[in-house]
Amino acid sequence: MISEDLLQFISGCVSPFHVAEAVSELLSRHGFRPLSETDAWALEPGESYYVTRNGTSVIAFRMPAGPWRGFLMSATHGDSPVFKLKENPETEKAGAYVCANVEKYGGMLLAPWFDRPLSVAGRVMIRSGSGAKTVLVNIDRDLMVIPSLAIHVNRTANDSASYNAQTDMQPLMGSEMARGKLYALIAETLGVRQEDILSADLFLYLRQPGALLGLDREYVCSPRLDDLMCAYTTLRGFLDASNRTMVPLCCILDNEEVGSTTRQGAASTFLRDVLVRITASACTDAGALERALSASFMVSADNAHAIHPAHPEKYDPDNCCHMNKGVVIKYAANQKYATDAYSAAVFRSVCETAGVPFQSFANRADSPGGSTLGNISAGRVSVPTVDVGLPQLAMHSCWETAGAMDAGYMVKAMSAFFSADYRGDGASFTLG
Repeated sequence: MISEDLLQFISGCVSPFHVAEAVSELLSRHGFRPLSETDAWALEPGESYYVTRNGTSVIAFRMPAGPWRGFLMSATHGDSPVFKLKENPETEKAGAYVCANVEKYGGMLLAPWFDRPLSVAGRVMIRSGSGAKTVLVNIDRDLMVIPSLAIHVNRTANDSASYNAQTDMQPLMGSEMARGKLYALIAETLGVRQEDILSADLFLYLRQPGALLGLDREYVCSPRLDDLMCAYTTLRGFLDASNRTMVPLCCILDNEEVGSTTRQGAASTFLRDVLVRITASACTDAGALERALSASFMVSADNAHAIHPAHPEKYDPDNCCHMNKGVVIKYAANQKYATDAYSAAVFRSVCETAGVPFQSFANRADSPGGSTLGNISAGRVSVPTVDVGLPQLAMHSCWETAGAMDAGYMVKAMSAFFSADYRGDGASFTLG
């Protein structure tokens, strides 16, 4: 079952660095060859490749065996709202405790983080000769907790909640005797000397594994469903597809939750750099990239808000979506979602061809929603783009809920998309 595969995938993706590692390993098992941005590329017809940037963003693509017209692209993100450890990661509290010194990464629901076993994972830079090398770390045990304030000393706790990230959300790691032991534990885990750790990007993660819930096991509940659910299912559809006339290209990018304005985010040059090098390897004439882009299409996939059982009034009654009812096409007049009539028609046609149900979503007119990768990447790579997603509850919580059936729908839809003989110019199209 695809949802069980999804949970297994997410269980290993405990930081954005581990996401890229898991994606790279999956691509390698399917015969994709790694490329380095520092090397010259000699791309061979019929071969498959992937390239990473900063150890957190991955772009994979297949070269057709013969002539090709353009690119069929997807964009998802591998980061989620989480706590990040500060450079000096320990702080003493109340004269009796050592807590982790953390800050928020992205827009988070804070309350669900209380009273849950947490641990630490990410990237560590280790001294190596006259330089340094990257090593991933996961302290794979229950390590810390963010304790709630007891209701006996906070009698209004159930009336309204307001949390200060600096005061209320610093996880408890140990007694006052634990001072200085976090990096010692990291060094021990990696088998290196503590003095050889030069720097690190470390994140907290929820230790509880995901599960299938519901009387009929119809819901998948897990950390990081936004956006690993779309990242994994889109990648699976990409791996299942084949195309002789277009270049299928799958992007899993970092830093969407903090605006994408990094060298590996959707607002960076990463995607365009890859497209330039693919085109340069296959074509030598001027204008080849521009012609290819004019014949290309992108699916931006980021989870959508399912209607909430307790608060249906928060949603547009005629443009809301439900779990296990299919892939969501997202619309916004302010272009926070990049969908327009043309791109929606393309994706609807893909879903109809694949036999996949689809539904529509728009925010209430008095409640603007968040943005996605679609309109951000379009500023760098201007192609027709549709914003889609899978319905979920509790978005930006540390524990989220989505429909188990929808994972299979997305795989099937994206396989059909990446296999399509798309011929379009932004005004009309056909799908072979």
